[in-house]
Amino acid sequence: MRFSGVALAAGLQLPTAALASHGNQKPLGDDLSSSHGHKDGNKPNIVFILTDDQDLHMNSLDYVPLIKKHLLDKGTLYKRHYCTTAICCPARVSLLTGQQAHNTNVTDVNPPHGGYPKFIRQGLNNAYLPVWLQEAGYNTYYTGKLFNAHTVDNYNSPYPAGWNGSDFLLDPYTYNYLNSSFQRNQDPPKSYEGFHSVDVLAEKSLGFVDEAVRANGPFFLGIAPVAPHSNVESNTLGDDNGDDWSNLPDIEEFAKFGPPVPARRHEHLFQDVKIPRTPNFNPDQPTGANWVRLRKKLNQENIDYNDHFYRQRLRTLQSVDELVASVVERLAEHGVLDNTYIFYTTDNGYHISQHRLNPGKECGFEEDINIPLIIRGPGVAKGVVSEIVTTHVDLAPTILNIAGLPHRADFDGEAIPLNQKDIQDTVKTRHEHVTVEFWGFAVSEGGKLFDKDEDRLTLNNTYKALRIIGKDYNFYYSVWCNNEHELYDLSTDPYQINNLLHPTATKPKTLLGVDFHKVISRLDSLLFVLKSCKGRTCVRPWEALHPQGNVANLHDALGKRFDIFYEHQQKKVSYDRCELGYILDAEGPQFEKDGVVFTAESADYKRNGISWSEWT
Repeated sequence: MRFSGVALAAGLQLPTAALASHGNQKPLGDDLSSSHGHKDGNKPNIVFILTDDQDLHMNSLDYVPLIKKHLLDKGTLYKRHYCTTAICCPARVSLLTGQQAHNTNVTDVNPPHGGYPKFIRQGLNNAYLPVWLQEAGYNTYYTGKLFNAHTVDNYNSPYPAGWNGSDFLLDPYTYNYLNSSFQRNQDPPKSYEGFHSVDVLAEKSLGFVDEAVRANGPFFLGIAPVAPHSNVESNTLGDDNGDDWSNLPDIEEFAKFGPPVPARRHEHLFQDVKIPRTPNFNPDQPTGANWVRLRKKLNQENIDYNDHFYRQRLRTLQSVDELVASVVERLAEHGVLDNTYIFYTTDNGYHISQHRLNPGKECGFEEDINIPLIIRGPGVAKGVVSEIVTTHVDLAPTILNIAGLPHRADFDGEAIPLNQKDIQDTVKTRHEHVTVEFWGFAVSEGGKLFDKDEDRLTLNNTYKALRIIGKDYNFYYSVWCNNEHELYDLSTDPYQINNLLHPTATKPKTLLGVDFHKVISRLDSLLFVLKSCKGRTCVRPWEALHPQGNVANLHDALGKRFDIFYEHQQKKVSYDRCELGYILDAEGPQFEKDGVVFTAESADYKRNGISWSEWT
């Protein structure tokens, strides 16, 4: 039941007393009379702030001055940080498990292929970050959005494991900014109708800081506002019986999308701001592949609406900006700020009007996968921008490293270097690639459709992709489930306008000093390994192709003596069919079963490939 009689105007800071008035919840934002240090001074605290759908490429970080003051100026921005699946639930599961979505098999936001029920069914509730941190002696807390399809009906079947204290946003109210429901610890859900969701979250976050300090030990606190996600009014509970969007004639039968809703105090801001008019903004010529290339140009009414949508995102982020400042200040009041790492990132990026696309994510373009990551804390360089490649599956290894825990063999990433010396020392040895993967649908979230022929839901949006950034090269390579291919050379085409593998494209004769097709064969083989990799192979994929250790990067792989191996012996990435989830027999050849590795025991390079299974 929604609460009635809540009279506070939307957009006002939610007072502690109002929180206390709902049931038997304790006030969450009270100041403590004194600060308490940790008994275990060797282990730092960790605060992890995770926004929802925040962009990097539309300059959202330029509009959050308090985040700049407290995080950017006091820490390091990892400029080349990537999510591995550009949609909420799979990205969050990968972040909290350190595993690619093809290993968690949580690939969607709703059942049957994703959401909280799939997370439980995959056995991940006892094998993710908070459980490991508790085993290391940490007190763990979380408030905000955890996963999609975590609902007012299934929140206790079972409860998410690993949290000393929790206060979760629940579906179907997660994305309704003025009608949210939270569920605290083992209590039933509580409604906050009429209050702004991020303001409610801010009070709960401060309450958990206080509680964590009282507990007198090292702590981890996750804070997950929904801003700047679109506002969604939903009547689905995302239970295990389905709610499969692909079965509906119109997604709006159960979910109505619109621009995010800012707090009232921020409604007047940014009146003249528009989406950056980059070269890929509503381009004259179609870009991309598959369904993206069929998009028509946006008309002026559509562009005006998208600019409004963009402004609403920036306005909504102001509440997040204030939240961050309040948490930093509360940590300082308790005297624990200097012993606390603060992470700030988002689950995935966002596009609005780039490549003629209406508001949404789920694509492999930089707007959707290259996202903010800021870290401040003990020893972290201040005011620095790092260009090393980092991914969401690197975050769990990083946090466990901070907590003094060993690296897990099933991690698909590696710890991120946090101080300037370590960053410089790993520039030449760190992985240079990102595995990007997606299954299922793409959704237009704008709330309005301006083309009578436009579909809000696109189903054949399944693809595997690779981002690789090294000395003198910067590529995006992808294979779609209909077996269309994409290649962008971002060194010369940073806005991904010219798909070099489209049939109408003029292909360069050479790339990186060799024939064009030789580079493609190497990229395809690398993606062949990564699309089903596990553990160390995901971090060091060239070792799987060259187990003798003589190839560590793309430049090494371009050696002439490897031509036959890559161009003729190795299987190519392909799909047998398009599916909405990770169904192995649709995924085409698999490296572990069908791939070959290079061996150099013989000078006869025509016979130097043996099967992966034979080698291992």
